[in-house]
Amino acid sequence: MASKFHHTRILWHRWGANTLFKLMKLPLIERSLKRFSPILVLISFVAVLLLNSLSPAMAQLPRQEIRGVWITNNDFNVLKERTKVQEAMTQLRQLHFNTIYPVVWNSGYVMYPSAVAQRTGIQPFVFRGSDGHDILADLITQAHSRGLLAIPWFEFGFMAPPTSELALDYPQWLTQKRDGSQTSISAAGEVVWLNPFHPEVQQFITDLVVETVTQYDVDGIQFDDHMSLPYEFGYDPYTIALYTQETNNSPPSNPQDQSWMRWRADKITAFMVQLNQAVKARKPNAIFSVSPNYYDFAYKFQLQDWLAWMRQNIVDELIVQIYRPDLQSFVNNISRTEIQEAQQMIPTGIGIMTGLRNRPVPMQQIKSQVRAAQARGLGVTFFYYETLWNSAPEPPSQRIAGFQNLFPVPAFRSAMGRGE
Repeated sequence: MASKFHHTRILWHRWGANTLFKLMKLPLIERSLKRFSPILVLISFVAVLLLNSLSPAMAQLPRQEIRGVWITNNDFNVLKERTKVQEAMTQLRQLHFNTIYPVVWNSGYVMYPSAVAQRTGIQPFVFRGSDGHDILADLITQAHSRGLLAIPWFEFGFMAPPTSELALDYPQWLTQKRDGSQTSISAAGEVVWLNPFHPEVQQFITDLVVETVTQYDVDGIQFDDHMSLPYEFGYDPYTIALYTQETNNSPPSNPQDQSWMRWRADKITAFMVQLNQAVKARKPNAIFSVSPNYYDFAYKFQLQDWLAWMRQNIVDELIVQIYRPDLQSFVNNISRTEIQEAQQMIPTGIGIMTGLRNRPVPMQQIKSQVRAAQARGLGVTFFYYETLWNSAPEPPSQRIAGFQNLFPVPAFRSAMGRGE
């Protein structure tokens, strides 16, 4: 993208210079132009400077602006009713949203009828609506009929509750810390971690992802900060043996040893490359979306080198989660250089918190953060649907008016290969 913009800018420079040259050759105005040529040269110089100064913003213009919302299992009261889904999608379209990210993988369970899950012995979680319909299929149909993209979201990644069927039935798939413990505390509570280096785990995740993109008319697939591994993990027997085989050394006792961190991060990157290839083989136009934390945190604490993923051209869309109540902290994080780099390559947005069940977020905070993102040419995605206006500190009418103010005009998106 940056190279295309650079080429366009050069053409504009040439056009300006050629036009000025041709004008100066016209006999009737030759003398006048000679008199004013210093001024014309100055105007041309200023125009070039302005064009150069606008490079980042103009480079972002052809990118399709992301205006999305995550739809979680907390939204099930809406999802299970066809009429409520219709109303929700209509409302989002009227407010000029353009993308939904419905959860399909949460707590060790899938949210749709899955042959892969059944083969594994995992019973589907909640996949039927009030009249027995396929919730995900209905949601995608309703979204598409209103011009919204539908990109299912593998929320839990390699994470699962310790009491889930997946964790209990496949203990060999779990990784552990150096002291042998297998759990950590996350926003979802106590969790275990599937071993991202184990081939059976990789195959299981790949099968679920491929099933989703082939079984449904999706526009893409998204992975967030849990498609990773906390740096303390990786001391399970399988990973120790693999590391020893490849390096002729045992894993360092310090989990933050740089070479040990790099080895694990690179392994996750290699898997993501394979996963991308598997998705594209089935649906070449599918948007491969990632929604991590800001890079420094993602790599140091979660071994998630998403900057490498992006530079290896396996990321089609980036949404960086910046959940900060303090505006200055929010602005500092959305101004990071890796986000600016992403903007030159792919559609880029910021994940903004609109509230949790026990932690409402005022509309003024949402507005100030969206405005800060928009000022930097960034899209936005909100966490999560019910807290947009149904579970909020202000009345629904006030919240809806707030979003109308933030998105006064439409920003249509198309799937890759259908308008990009």
